[in-house]
Amino acid sequence: MTRPEWNVMLASCPSRTSLARIANKWTAMIVIALEGKRLRFGEIRVAVDGISGKVLSETLRQLERDGIVARTAYDEMPPRVEYELTPLGTTLYEPLSALGRWAEQHIEAVEDARFAYDVREHSAVL
Repeated sequence: MTRPEWNVMLASCPSRTSLARIANKWTAMIVIALEGKRLRFGEIRVAVDGISGKVLSETLRQLERDGIVARTAYDEMPPRVEYELTPLGTTLYEPLSALGRWAEQHIEAVEDARFAYDVREHSAVL
């Protein structure tokens, strides 16, 4: 049996859901935060500044379902849960950290472009 040819450009392609998940800003930041580490929920929340507990919980659950993050619960009191990248999740670190570096390196040019656009649009309205 031959393997199907996946194409994210087709609405019917299941790879599109994976692309949507990994293109999510919170996914990228969680993957970057977890690279080479096992972190507890609160540690991830500190590392990913601005994420709400609800969004972090939902995103971790989705990433666990997709096989990107592993959740380990310890039978202790108080309960302890740690998260880490799976081997599949580790393959995402390099491309997602490259996107993060691009955003940091080019934010000034992006802000300049936004400002120029807003000036043009504001002038066109007047």
